[in-house]
Amino acid sequence: MKKIEAVDLADLIKKSTPAKYNIKLMETVNGTLLGFHQWTNGKQTLAGFEVTRVDSDTTYYFLFIDWHRNDNYYLVIYLHNKSTTAAELRVIKEMDGIPHIAWMYNPLKRDGKNDQRKAYFKQMFGSRKVHIKIPGSPFDIEGFFDELFRLCQNRIKADKIVDVFDFEI
Repeated sequence: MKKIEAVDLADLIKKSTPAKYNIKLMETVNGTLLGFHQWTNGKQTLAGFEVTRVDSDTTYYFLFIDWHRNDNYYLVIYLHNKSTTAAELRVIKEMDGIPHIAWMYNPLKRDGKNDQRKAYFKQMFGSRKVHIKIPGSPFDIEGFFDELFRLCQNRIKADKIVDVFDFEI
């Protein structure tokens, strides 16, 4: 996404007060997060948020970051333990004149079971493609977070499905 799109979205989050979520703004120094994760060190970060869904006590970190240092900003969502990302969102598409974040489940594990993960994701969630409407005001952030949390949870389930079922039979 363009820098201005990332700034606008981060500003909406800063102004929002969604009932179902606690939002903590993360401190940046000279436009970077210090000591957050080796993959983020030194990268331009417009904003970072620790977002917790109150009813489930589930937390993710939302970072608006120049992920590949090429002036193309991502909303990168990290697991609460910072072990890895749950989603890296960068594509914005207009759908019926309304901007949406577009994302596709495409696992890149090195265990030869990515086709099973893709099939599970598609069967359980209807499509490997996900489109999430970009909020137009701070009042729309709660629904936006609902969709992002669902995306992350579905991705995690699909990634782990090969540990649940034996596909070799």
